[in-house]
Amino acid sequence: MFNFFKKKNTFSLISPMTGEIIAIGQVPDSVFAEKMVGDGLAIKPTEEIVVAPCDGKIIQIFPTKHAIGIETSEGIQILIHVGLDTVALNGRGFESFIQAGDDVKQGDKLLKIDLKLIQNYASSAISPIVITNMDKVEELSVEQGKVTRGESKIMDIYRK
Repeated sequence: MFNFFKKKNTFSLISPMTGEIIAIGQVPDSVFAEKMVGDGLAIKPTEEIVVAPCDGKIIQIFPTKHAIGIETSEGIQILIHVGLDTVALNGRGFESFIQAGDDVKQGDKLLKIDLKLIQNYASSAISPIVITNMDKVEELSVEQGKVTRGESKIMDIYRK
């Protein structure tokens, strides 16, 4: 009976990009590694398309297009931060297909990134995907290994 309730409060995120999962504590940026923004994981991308990891509403897209906030219908807020120190690119290398207020479905295309430009001019292409309102989360279960955008599960979120 208790598992029934737990399943009801659980949902999964799919990978927003193709690449390899990096543990959040291994991200070469202390703000993310020390979970100051939230908990989750990161992906070292190998392709240039970023998709929605779940159904939700775009609550924020930074003017430089390097980071996107999505809120699920369950009230969980997810930050996709493409690369590290990419804010300094001032939008160069990012093409956005969405804007704040848009509703998105899991797998919808959000961004096209110039991966080579990011690798050459940012400190890293490693891209954190974190839950920013962890007060609403009981537990995260994150996956490991290689992932495919729009297909591979990257984490289960157990809501309070």
